Amino acid sequence: MKRPAFALRYILSSGLVLTSLMAPLIPARANDQSASAQPGGDTTWPDADGRNVFTHYSANMTFEKRLDFKLGEALFQRLWVTAPTRTKTADGLGPLFNSRACSGCHIRNGRGHPVDENAPGDGATSMLLRLSIPPQTADQLRDHLDGKIATIPDPVYGGQFQDFSIPGIKAEGRVKVTYQTKDVILAGGEVVTLQKPDYQMTELAYGPLHPDVMVSPRLAPPMIGLGLLEAIPDDVLLAAADPQDRDGDGISGRVNHVWDIARGQLAIGRFGWKAGMPTLDQQNQNAFQFDIGLSTPLYPNGSGDCTETQKNCLTAPDGNDPEFENLEAHSQVTDLVLYYTRNIAPPVRPDAHDADVVAGQQIFTSIGCASCHTPRYQLPERPDMAEQSGQVIWPYSDLLLHDMGEGLADHRPEAQASGREWRTPPLWGIGRAKQIDPRAQFLHDGRARTILEAVLWHGGEAEAARNSVTLLPPSERRKLLAFLKSL
Repeated sequence: MKRPAFALRYILSSGLVLTSLMAPLIPARANDQSASAQPGGDTTWPDADGRNVFTHYSANMTFEKRLDFKLGEALFQRLWVTAPTRTKTADGLGPLFNSRACSGCHIRNGRGHPVDENAPGDGATSMLLRLSIPPQTADQLRDHLDGKIATIPDPVYGGQFQDFSIPGIKAEGRVKVTYQTKDVILAGGEVVTLQKPDYQMTELAYGPLHPDVMVSPRLAPPMIGLGLLEAIPDDVLLAAADPQDRDGDGISGRVNHVWDIARGQLAIGRFGWKAGMPTLDQQNQNAFQFDIGLSTPLYPNGSGDCTETQKNCLTAPDGNDPEFENLEAHSQVTDLVLYYTRNIAPPVRPDAHDADVVAGQQIFTSIGCASCHTPRYQLPERPDMAEQSGQVIWPYSDLLLHDMGEGLADHRPEAQASGREWRTPPLWGIGRAKQIDPRAQFLHDGRARTILEAVLWHGGEAEAARNSVTLLPPSERRKLLAFLKSL
């Protein structure tokens, strides 16, 4: 990758410390006996301590490529500003947005937290609301059925609710969340209180939402191992899918087919809470457009998510510049961010061989959790992805869609995913969530404050496994949680 001069100037002028480029390359090679302790294979970072444990590069990365990683990291952390400014490489924010930087949602590359009304300026940043409506015209219905469009945006508020804006433009409103609680009694007498969220959009600046609007809250997911997930072959995912449950095990995972903008065709989705994105590059560029309001090669609209009814938003100055492909986040930016997000290493599991952890892993498998949370993959040789090539990885996900029951349903379809279906999230790193950010929570909307709460919300295809957890003797449940926290 050719390193652009603008990025080098930025990283040096920003004060970003480059000493980590000189860190010794410590291979994370694993024999068969200890492989599960190295969840990313040779990419695994060998130190699992500290709040920055999700910020390290693939441990097998060559010295020459570490600067590209750090350049991508600098762009991931960049605070974008309102156009026009003299700093052409950093302007174009908004006009509507949820965050000024990628790292504003993915705090230290960990998972997000729900809206906190007691935190000034928190807003819908590391958790946001996706919006859509049913197809309204024959053309929309045809394009939706053909897979060219995954969702139909709200005609006024677009595909995402943005509660921040640049000066002179009204933000779309505010997000308010309230909770209803219910208790679950576990074997042995332990009582766990679950909280079910209710979301409201208040102080609407552009009139009412569409009467049929569908709303889906989405928590920012952790960033580790994304390149490794991308390297899992399509045929492996297709082979694991069982949409008709032909084997009768009650698990009917299926792939989501979504539109690949770069290739102009349908492809298997594997990123996002409903597997709505086919590639990591498209996932990144979609976030640039909708979360920050930046134009990119795949999403060239300089107005971001502004709609035809938001006239002032559409006519606000943008940062599209002929010097940079007439875009704000041009291809040099998106390529560096892609390399960075592909190579954020999963950390080592130092407790992988603890007796309770090993026993908990056996329980995890015996009660059926591994039916969806597939533990292990052998990746093929990939000349185009040197760090990921040929690795044995342990993400604990099949990347397939599963019906998770009415309790977790958002009733908002996305491409071929129904309103009750969610992609199995990878579990690697889940035990580090609170270490990285004490506010971090679990599930797609952050309703679960603990890993156990997240398990107890499972329904649908996972109901039998959930019920098994509630019936476990306390000592066995403790071992199961010890295993999950070790990941």
